[in-house]
Amino acid sequence: MNLMYSTSFLWIIAWLAIIDFKADKMETVKPRVLISSDIGGTDPDDFQSMIHLLMYADQFEIEGLISSPFGGGRKSDFLDIIAHYEKDYAQLAKHTSGLPKPAALRSVVKQGAIPAAPFKGYSTSTEGSDWIIKCAKKESDQPIWVLVWGGIEDLAQALHDAPEIKENIRVYWIGGPNKKWSINAYSYIAANHSDLWMIESNATYRGWFMDDGSSETYKADAYYNNFIQGRGVMGKDFINYYNGEIKMGDTPSLAYVMKGDPEDPTGESWGGSFEKIDRSSRSVFEGGSTKTDTVAAYATIEWRFKGPKIMVPEDSAVFQIKIQGQVWPGYYLGEGVYGVKYSSKKAEHGKYKTSSEIPELNGLEGEYISTIPWPGKPSSDDYQLGSNWYSDRSSKGLFIKDQQGAKTIANFREAFLGDWGERWKWLEK
Repeated sequence: MNLMYSTSFLWIIAWLAIIDFKADKMETVKPRVLISSDIGGTDPDDFQSMIHLLMYADQFEIEGLISSPFGGGRKSDFLDIIAHYEKDYAQLAKHTSGLPKPAALRSVVKQGAIPAAPFKGYSTSTEGSDWIIKCAKKESDQPIWVLVWGGIEDLAQALHDAPEIKENIRVYWIGGPNKKWSINAYSYIAANHSDLWMIESNATYRGWFMDDGSSETYKADAYYNNFIQGRGVMGKDFINYYNGEIKMGDTPSLAYVMKGDPEDPTGESWGGSFEKIDRSSRSVFEGGSTKTDTVAAYATIEWRFKGPKIMVPEDSAVFQIKIQGQVWPGYYLGEGVYGVKYSSKKAEHGKYKTSSEIPELNGLEGEYISTIPWPGKPSSDDYQLGSNWYSDRSSKGLFIKDQQGAKTIANFREAFLGDWGERWKWLEK
């Protein structure tokens, strides 16, 4: 063979080897994820979602597990599930490589904010908010996915303390009821960090557990018996949450990164499909509202009341407001102005009543009507958003009952639950 052609041939082989090596390397790059969860708090479904996460832990670089509770949850709740995972680890590792060691997972469990943010939307840094900043500033060729399963306080605090991290993070937040309880932190983000890359899922996530159109095999109350029962320590623990009935309302955030192109929220994925929104609905009522006042479900409702000038620090909680049977703190904003924020998690005819030792703020009553779809009609009070904020699709054809966008997840129900069912087989002895 001619030496020139022989040398060329060798160069071609070498380049092909390099290309193959790069392709293999690209295929093994795992998405970086950080979970902020209210696990152990008011809703036990986060335990189910944590078990699901650990059974797919070979597919991700899990860089943070932050306890951001509503109620009694603490980082010890993460550690309890990791202890179950540790007992199942050897069996799982027979079927896949790349599972993180339990010790590595424990090292990234951090305690986040315990109380909800005050009116201004942030307070003081926490171990959790500092960890978000540290992970976001880590040198990497890819962003970190901040998947928020509960309150958004730690993210708001991190953005307040280090706004430059926005260019390195992607956020998928399970809103809805979490937005209701985290409305102060959310409002701070929408008002001051509107250029954040954000998926705000207020209703879409419900497609994960709504059974409409699902086959009997994959119905929420049948899945445990069909796929989980008798499989592993995590399977034994699963029955403790909703009696084993599938809810896992936070898991769509993880599934979004698992299957689909996560850089394109408008495409199809296991975690839903979303549309870009350029505003977040907000209505400010000076002196109260009545049943003639209409707002969008999931909107920020802000009531402001006049009262005496008092000698307390601004943003001090000095009154309460009872809305739909639940109580929120109200705050002194200075100069005789008092305020409180709320967000309805569904379409509703709501009523409120205040209580306070300050006579002018005691016993004030009012009403409102919230409607779908979100974000509703434009208002001059709305928060104006940047070019990378996405939320539930508003097309009527994608609703399940009154849940906006839910079909964009439910359409893949058998695919993602079937895939998980195969993994549960790994824990058969």
